[in-house]
Amino acid sequence: MSLAPITMAVHSLGRDSRSEFIDDVRSGLTASPKTLQPRWFYDDRGCELFDAITELPEYYQTRTERQILERHSREIMELVRPASLVELGAGSCTKSRVLIRAAKGLGSLWTFVPFDISEVTLRRSATELSEEFDDLTVYCVTGEFDHHLSEIPRFGRQLIVFLGSTIGNFEPAEAAHFLGEVRRLMRPGDHFLIGVDLIKDRRELIAAYDDARGVTADFNRNLLTRINRELDANFDLDAFTHAVRWNESDHRIEMCLRSSVEQTVAIRGADMTVDFAAGELVRTEVCTKYTRQILEAMLDEVGITPVAWYTDSAERFGLLLAR
Repeated sequence: MSLAPITMAVHSLGRDSRSEFIDDVRSGLTASPKTLQPRWFYDDRGCELFDAITELPEYYQTRTERQILERHSREIMELVRPASLVELGAGSCTKSRVLIRAAKGLGSLWTFVPFDISEVTLRRSATELSEEFDDLTVYCVTGEFDHHLSEIPRFGRQLIVFLGSTIGNFEPAEAAHFLGEVRRLMRPGDHFLIGVDLIKDRRELIAAYDDARGVTADFNRNLLTRINRELDANFDLDAFTHAVRWNESDHRIEMCLRSSVEQTVAIRGADMTVDFAAGELVRTEVCTKYTRQILEAMLDEVGITPVAWYTDSAERFGLLLAR
């Protein structure tokens, strides 16, 4: 059996990315309150930890979304019949495989384009996919949402998917910009499938971001490890604890790092020192939760029209297909 071809299109995350990393660290840690951008979670170790998070019992999002996909994937693919499937933030491509299997059963899909920040993760996923689907061309694109979406190649009528409620990690203006960029990738006949976590009981939401095993805490503190490594900083990981809170007014989880003591940290690569008060919070991620109506209004703003809505019996998670 011959394996399908794999193409890697790697967009530089070197010099420009380092400058942006420094700028984000400087601006975030001199702001009040302090913040760090979640885009920097995803070095190779961060990607590994996030994959582990998706397997945790508290983290219902991944398994619930997958169950919805397994139940409705054939219906979705019969509606769309894409020649190309583009997954934004593809990671390990676990859920997209459900869609690929359904599309291959209908005979329409020939190309899969996974887009992700981690080249290591994409290479591993592409190899696995080529072994499972021997007549599927895999064209990998390594890049970032705010720079490289325009580099995604087109291979006929496409279904663009954005799963895992990753849209919830954006601030409102960022989400609007991102959806506008997705709209620019679309032509008549194309579709967009987006997954969102739905508003629910706060206790269930907080547990999903503060698991008993501490994997999410390790994921959160790994951001400090990355700053230490790449920007020659001296963060003491033991002096920061993982903290999660529910912001009712903005219907979102806010993940933070709390300084356990009064301390000063040197970040030599950014030419700065930062003072932290005991108990001070540094926000590292927001995870907005949605209703169907909120999501449809966001898509309508950029000219994307809802086609079908899919959810689980408990309405914990939703998938919206749009054109």
